[in-house]
Amino acid sequence: MATHRHRFGETGKVSAKTVSREKDLFYALSDSPVGEIMLAGDSTHLYYLDFPLHGNLPNPDSSWARDQLRFESELQQLEEYFSGERETFDIPMKLLGSDYEISVWEALQNIAFGTVKTYGDVAKAIGQPEGAQAIGNANGKNPIPIIVPCHRVIAAKNNIGGFTGGVEKKQFLLQLEKAKNVQFNLL
Repeated sequence: MATHRHRFGETGKVSAKTVSREKDLFYALSDSPVGEIMLAGDSTHLYYLDFPLHGNLPNPDSSWARDQLRFESELQQLEEYFSGERETFDIPMKLLGSDYEISVWEALQNIAFGTVKTYGDVAKAIGQPEGAQAIGNANGKNPIPIIVPCHRVIAAKNNIGGFTGGVEKKQFLLQLEKAKNVQFNLL
Protein backbone atom coordinates (compact mmCIF):
# COMPACT_ATOMS: atom_id res chain seq x y z
CA MET A 1 0.00 0.00 0.00
CA ALA A 2 1.48 3.34 -1.00
CA THR A 3 1.16 6.01 1.63
CA HIS A 4 2.45 9.51 1.15
CA ARG A 5 2.98 11.83 4.06
CA HIS A 6 1.99 15.47 4.02
CA ARG A 7 2.98 17.32 7.16
CA PHE A 8 1.45 20.39 8.70
CA GLY A 9 2.67 22.38 11.67
CA GLU A 10 0.76 22.18 14.93
CA THR A 11 -1.38 25.15 13.93
CA GLY A 12 -2.24 23.73 10.51
CA LYS A 13 -3.81 20.41 11.38
CA VAL A 14 -6.15 18.94 8.82
CA SER A 15 -8.94 16.50 9.50
CA ALA A 16 -11.73 15.09 7.40
CA LYS A 17 -14.02 16.11 10.25
CA THR A 18 -13.18 19.83 9.94
CA VAL A 19 -13.76 22.52 7.38
CA SER A 20 -10.00 22.76 6.66
CA ARG A 21 -9.78 20.36 3.77
CA GLU A 22 -7.66 20.22 0.66
CA LYS A 23 -9.23 21.98 -2.33
CA ASP A 24 -9.94 20.77 -5.86
CA LEU A 25 -10.26 17.06 -5.12
CA PHE A 26 -12.52 14.38 -6.55
CA TYR A 27 -15.11 12.59 -4.43
CA ALA A 28 -17.54 9.70 -4.54
CA LEU A 29 -20.49 8.70 -2.38
CA SER A 30 -21.63 5.19 -1.57
CA ASP A 31 -23.95 3.38 0.81
CA SER A 32 -22.33 1.14 3.40
CA PRO A 33 -23.32 -0.72 6.56
CA VAL A 34 -22.09 2.29 8.60
CA GLY A 35 -24.14 4.76 6.55
CA GLU A 36 -23.35 6.76 3.46
CA ILE A 37 -19.61 7.14 3.02
CA MET A 38 -17.70 9.71 1.04
CA LEU A 39 -14.25 9.16 -0.38
CA ALA A 40 -12.16 12.12 -1.54
CA GLY A 41 -8.73 12.45 -3.06
CA ASP A 42 -6.74 13.53 -6.05
CA SER A 43 -6.36 11.52 -9.25
CA THR A 44 -4.10 8.93 -7.58
CA HIS A 45 -4.39 9.09 -3.76
CA LEU A 46 -7.16 8.87 -1.19
CA TYR A 47 -7.17 11.78 1.30
CA TYR A 48 -10.45 11.32 3.20
CA LEU A 49 -13.10 8.76 4.09
CA ASP A 50 -16.11 10.27 5.84
CA PHE A 51 -19.29 8.69 7.14
CA PRO A 52 -22.29 10.11 9.00
CA LEU A 53 -21.24 12.02 12.09
CA HIS A 54 -23.85 13.01 14.68
CA GLY A 55 -26.57 12.25 12.12
CA ASN A 56 -25.05 14.51 9.47
CA LEU A 57 -24.20 12.99 6.11
CA PRO A 58 -20.73 13.51 4.62
CA ASN A 59 -20.47 16.85 2.88
CA PRO A 60 -18.01 17.48 0.02
CA ASP A 61 -16.10 20.75 -0.20
CA SER A 62 -17.59 23.11 -2.78
CA SER A 63 -14.37 22.92 -4.85
CA TRP A 64 -14.58 19.13 -5.22
CA ALA A 65 -15.87 17.35 -8.33
CA ARG A 66 -17.91 14.17 -8.07
CA ASP A 67 -16.29 11.25 -9.91
CA GLN A 68 -17.56 7.79 -8.98
CA LEU A 69 -15.32 6.06 -11.54
CA ARG A 70 -12.17 7.57 -9.99
CA PHE A 71 -12.91 5.66 -6.75
CA GLU A 72 -14.08 2.41 -8.34
CA SER A 73 -11.20 0.36 -6.87
CA GLU A 74 -11.50 1.90 -3.38
CA LEU A 75 -15.26 1.36 -3.30
CA GLN A 76 -14.84 -2.24 -4.48
CA GLN A 77 -12.30 -2.92 -1.72
CA LEU A 78 -14.60 -1.40 0.90
CA GLU A 79 -17.51 -3.50 -0.37
CA GLU A 80 -15.32 -6.62 -0.08
CA TYR A 81 -14.31 -5.59 3.46
CA PHE A 82 -17.92 -5.09 4.55
CA SER A 83 -18.94 -8.44 3.02
CA GLY A 84 -16.15 -10.25 4.91
CA GLU A 85 -14.09 -10.99 1.79
CA ARG A 86 -11.18 -8.59 2.47
CA GLU A 87 -8.92 -8.10 5.49
CA THR A 88 -6.37 -5.64 4.09
CA PHE A 89 -6.56 -2.70 1.71
CA ASP A 90 -4.34 -1.83 -1.23
CA ILE A 91 -5.20 1.84 -1.61
CA PRO A 92 -2.70 4.65 -2.26
CA MET A 93 -3.27 7.28 0.45
CA LYS A 94 -1.97 10.71 1.35
CA LEU A 95 -2.05 11.22 5.11
CA LEU A 96 -2.60 14.86 6.02
CA GLY A 97 -1.65 15.90 9.54
CA SER A 98 1.13 16.77 11.95
CA ASP A 99 4.21 14.55 12.18
CA TYR A 100 2.85 13.09 15.41
CA GLU A 101 -0.60 12.34 13.96
CA ILE A 102 0.94 10.71 10.89
CA SER A 103 3.17 8.53 13.09
CA VAL A 104 0.05 7.36 14.97
CA TRP A 105 -1.89 6.67 11.77
CA GLU A 106 1.04 4.72 10.33
CA ALA A 107 1.19 2.64 13.52
CA LEU A 108 -2.54 1.91 13.23
CA GLN A 109 -1.93 0.31 9.85
CA ASN A 110 0.17 -2.34 11.62
CA ILE A 111 -2.76 -3.56 13.73
CA ALA A 112 -3.95 -6.74 12.03
CA PHE A 113 -7.54 -7.44 11.05
CA GLY A 114 -9.48 -9.00 13.92
CA THR A 115 -7.08 -7.79 16.60
CA VAL A 116 -7.11 -4.78 18.87
CA LYS A 117 -4.50 -2.71 20.68
CA THR A 118 -5.00 -0.31 23.54
CA TYR A 119 -4.23 3.39 23.29
CA GLY A 120 -1.27 2.63 25.57
CA ASP A 121 -0.04 -0.12 23.24
CA VAL A 122 -0.03 2.30 20.30
CA ALA A 123 1.72 4.97 22.41
CA LYS A 124 4.48 2.47 23.24
CA ALA A 125 4.73 1.40 19.59
CA ILE A 126 5.56 4.96 18.52
CA GLY A 127 7.96 5.51 21.42
CA GLN A 128 5.63 7.64 23.56
CA PRO A 129 4.72 5.25 26.42
CA GLU A 130 2.98 7.99 28.45
CA GLY A 131 0.97 9.25 25.49
CA ALA A 132 -2.25 7.21 25.53
CA GLN A 133 -4.47 10.31 25.66
CA ALA A 134 -2.61 11.88 22.75
CA ILE A 135 -3.16 8.66 20.78
CA GLY A 136 -6.89 9.07 21.37
CA ASN A 137 -6.73 12.64 20.10
CA ALA A 138 -4.84 11.59 16.96
CA ASN A 139 -7.31 8.74 16.39
CA GLY A 140 -10.15 11.26 16.49
CA LYS A 141 -8.49 13.21 13.67
CA ASN A 142 -7.85 10.19 11.45
CA PRO A 143 -8.90 11.36 7.97
CA ILE A 144 -9.22 7.82 6.55
CA PRO A 145 -11.03 5.67 9.14
CA ILE A 146 -11.70 2.00 8.41
CA ILE A 147 -8.80 1.84 5.93
CA VAL A 148 -6.49 3.36 8.57
CA PRO A 149 -8.07 1.21 11.28
CA CYS A 150 -8.47 3.51 14.28
CA HIS A 151 -11.46 1.37 15.28
CA ARG A 152 -8.97 -1.34 16.31
CA VAL A 153 -7.73 0.81 19.19
CA ILE A 154 -9.57 0.29 22.47
CA ALA A 155 -9.38 1.65 25.99
CA ALA A 156 -7.58 -0.03 28.86
CA LYS A 157 -9.15 -3.14 30.38
CA ASN A 158 -10.47 -4.08 26.92
CA ASN A 159 -13.34 -1.58 26.97
CA ILE A 160 -14.39 -0.36 23.54
CA GLY A 161 -13.45 3.29 24.17
CA GLY A 162 -14.60 6.17 22.00
CA PHE A 163 -14.94 6.65 18.26
CA THR A 164 -15.44 9.87 16.33
CA GLY A 165 -18.13 8.24 14.19
CA GLY A 166 -19.93 6.90 17.26
CA VAL A 167 -19.20 3.83 19.34
CA GLU A 168 -21.99 1.94 17.57
CA LYS A 169 -19.99 2.13 14.32
CA LYS A 170 -16.83 1.05 16.15
CA GLN A 171 -18.72 -1.86 17.69
CA PHE A 172 -20.04 -2.86 14.26
CA LEU A 173 -16.55 -2.78 12.71
CA LEU A 174 -15.01 -4.81 15.55
CA GLN A 175 -17.81 -7.37 15.34
CA LEU A 176 -17.39 -7.53 11.56
CA GLU A 177 -13.74 -8.37 12.16
CA LYS A 178 -14.66 -10.71 15.02
CA ALA A 179 -12.24 -8.95 17.35
CA LYS A 180 -11.70 -10.92 20.52
CA ASN A 181 -11.67 -9.80 24.17
CA VAL A 182 -13.46 -6.48 23.68
CA GLN A 183 -16.23 -5.50 26.08
CA PHE A 184 -19.03 -3.82 24.15
CA ASN A 185 -20.19 -1.59 26.97
CA LEU A 186 -21.82 1.37 25.26
CA LEU A 187 -22.77 3.17 28.47
